[in-house]
Amino acid sequence: MFPQEFDQRLEQSKARGYADLAVLLSIAAVVAAVHLMTNGRYGLHRDELQFLSDARHLDWGFVAYPPLTPFLEHISLAAFGLSIVGLRLFSVIAQAAVIVVTGLMARELGAGRVAQVTAALAVVLSPLSLFNGTEFQYTSFDYLWWVLIAYCTVRLLKSENPRWWLAIGAVVGLGLLTKYSIIFFIAGILGGVVLTNARRYLKSGWFWGGIALALLIFLPNFLWLVRHDFISYHFLQHIHKRDVGNGRADGFLRDQVLVCINVFAAPLALTGLVFYLRDQRYRMLGWMYLIPIALFYFAKGRGYYTAAAYPMLLAAGAAGGERVLALLSARSRRIITAVFIGGLAACGAYVCALVLPLATSGPLRDFALKNNGELREEMGWNELVKTVAGIRDSLPAEQQASLGVLVGNYGEQGAIEMLGTAYHLPQPISMTNSAWLRGYPTPPPNTLIVVGFSRESADRAFTGCRLAGHNGNAFGVKNEESQDHPDIFVCGPPRKPWPVFWQDYQNFG
Repeated sequence: MFPQEFDQRLEQSKARGYADLAVLLSIAAVVAAVHLMTNGRYGLHRDELQFLSDARHLDWGFVAYPPLTPFLEHISLAAFGLSIVGLRLFSVIAQAAVIVVTGLMARELGAGRVAQVTAALAVVLSPLSLFNGTEFQYTSFDYLWWVLIAYCTVRLLKSENPRWWLAIGAVVGLGLLTKYSIIFFIAGILGGVVLTNARRYLKSGWFWGGIALALLIFLPNFLWLVRHDFISYHFLQHIHKRDVGNGRADGFLRDQVLVCINVFAAPLALTGLVFYLRDQRYRMLGWMYLIPIALFYFAKGRGYYTAAAYPMLLAAGAAGGERVLALLSARSRRIITAVFIGGLAACGAYVCALVLPLATSGPLRDFALKNNGELREEMGWNELVKTVAGIRDSLPAEQQASLGVLVGNYGEQGAIEMLGTAYHLPQPISMTNSAWLRGYPTPPPNTLIVVGFSRESADRAFTGCRLAGHNGNAFGVKNEESQDHPDIFVCGPPRKPWPVFWQDYQNFG
């Protein structure tokens, strides 16, 4: 080939690459726009209220999770205040990035533009991926880190440039600062290295440099865990025992198809897994899927924990499927493509109606609220805070002078702390997760408005309790607050001295 021809082909390849990237960015932009238009239609989720509370008390660790997610919410809070759309912006950006990176991963595996778009759309229309753009959750960023690690691994194995281990290590470090369950994916990475010819990297300084970089990024949180006697480990033990006891870990294998990916994308994911396992160069990625799946299954993890492992399968499935289709007749290609795209779109429409807050009234809203428990948990927080403020205002002046609002869970804590400022409510007293570490006021209040307790538990913990109000929401939606904590009480101090009470009522939730 003459140098001039080579240069022309190189320029054409770059032009195609830029055009492919523009298409992927366009898809991501459309999805982001949909989220930005719909994310403000209900209220804050109870989990978001905990992140907001922790965002006001930044530290190198929190009981329920590492520090990165509250840090990002701290930035959003500083930039947008209590704008729900603004507070969820980083989640939207994370999901958009996942869409683009999945398409780019497919391209690195040899996929053309149509296959890249197919992989991207399969991710867009997957339930958990779509959900990640609707709320501010650590799963949004955990999902992104898994996908970025897979992309960097593809680049490593394709280029055989060991410097990619530094990128992998950096993203692993960010993952450890986001959600501890990424340890299962790390096991998949290490297992994939040992079980394939990628074991040659064990002799590379770049591999060990990547490990060192990951540990260095994670170090501040690790030191926080040491100082707090690994309290997050005890929290995770408690939550896991609760989830298994409540049956939340049941149906793990079923959820791989119904929650982690679009049902019609399942054959694509299976194709991708076969592609990896049969290809000596990329076999490591097959183990990066199989090992976390096996570990979560035997450890009785919840089904959605593995959702972030699927974009790398979908990328490979799109690339491999494109090659298979090329061997078929034009008629067969059209039929298979029509069935796949039609099924993906139909299932995706159902997922959108289920996950997105598309409407504030009518059948679409009723369908979403009936079938999506996460949306129901966005209801009623403003009403709760207003009711508590009304109870405060009804008390005699001497009781208002030494008043505390004691809450039973982190949603109530975040609501009183974040939304209660508009009513000049005191900072909530909470025994849940990191709020317990912050302690109770000094001097402690003599009168308590108690939220999140049953009558029996309130009488057992506090003196002189009386029913003062009820907790609900304007939509009449049944959720945890309206069903499990419908009553609000006014009580005296705890029956035990405050230090003893505080130790006895530490709560993980």
